[in-house]
Amino acid sequence: MLYDLTVPAYVNGLKALSAQLDKALAWGADRGVGEQQLLVARLAPDMFPLAAQVRFACLQAVQPATRLGGTGAPGFAEDVADFAGLQAQIADALAWLDTVDRAAFDSDPGRPVGFDLPNGMAFDMTALTYVRDWAQPQFYFHLVAAYAILRHMGVPLGKADYVGYMMAYLRPGTAPTG
Repeated sequence: MLYDLTVPAYVNGLKALSAQLDKALAWGADRGVGEQQLLVARLAPDMFPLAAQVRFACLQAVQPATRLGGTGAPGFAEDVADFAGLQAQIADALAWLDTVDRAAFDSDPGRPVGFDLPNGMAFDMTALTYVRDWAQPQFYFHLVAAYAILRHMGVPLGKADYVGYMMAYLRPGTAPTG
């Protein structure tokens, strides 16, 4: 159950983010907006820039699996200097998620999970509440922040760019025609 609520969603989200970055890079090249402008763009002065949002999305995709039994997760460098580096982080996260042991991840939704934040705060909860109340919101926060930064910069993204994976479930004959 925990695996099904997380890993497939993280894969979908990271693949969508990768496609958004491709679209942003092409858009920027056509309009003279360089990679560096996009990498350092942020929504507010006290928020992290695009490059950090992508790194955090990757981290938040692998961290739940490591806290719930996975090992050997990749690290994500803080000094990525181009879109190729961002894409490499996404590719590393996706490749590692493909190795996650479903049985270990799902072994006991009631088992205790504790973690500390760099600011000294510490949390204790069950695996299920961890996934529901921490892991999912953290992943989607950074995924949406990256999307919003790209939109803020003018990249023509829409909801289909955010949830394009939903097209696999589209009922035949129901797509808009015009």
